[in-house]
Amino acid sequence: MKRDIEKILFSEEQLEARLNELGQQITKDYQGKELLVIGILKGSNIFTSDLVRKINLPLNMDFMVVSSYGNAASSSGVVRILKDLEQSAEGKHLLIVEDIVDSGLTLNYLKDVLQSRKPASVKICTLLDKPAGRKQSIQIDYCGFEVPDEFIVGYGIDYAEKYRNLPFVGVLKREVYSH
Repeated sequence: MKRDIEKILFSEEQLEARLNELGQQITKDYQGKELLVIGILKGSNIFTSDLVRKINLPLNMDFMVVSSYGNAASSSGVVRILKDLEQSAEGKHLLIVEDIVDSGLTLNYLKDVLQSRKPASVKICTLLDKPAGRKQSIQIDYCGFEVPDEFIVGYGIDYAEKYRNLPFVGVLKREVYSH
């Protein structure tokens, strides 16, 4: 798998340090509030799991599965909720945790859906932000790192369901996904 990686963008150590910072900021911002952390599967599962361990507050967790890619290298623009929340969002402070924000289409759709459920607030936390891929403006409240317009994998982020288990974030070689 490592031979398919062009370069490493963020090492395990860099990820750990940034998670600590994000956890401290989220802990401060949500003090005394009822927090529901919503991990967007499958990509954010590793990030979400590591992040919640850095948040020093009582919180609830839930997960959604939202699809806009399939096995393609870019978003189809059609968003489908494949698994919805099991908990009520009403009156709670929602923190959507995403692996990477690219086009913004999926998160805008998801934020609108969740806003309709009468939460106290909805904020977005992403490990990676790729502003060059943006097709729709989206406010990101907590961001791990900004990344270039390259094909990113690792630390939960996949290409055709592979590379999620890499302990770092890297750029996939073009020949792997452009055949």
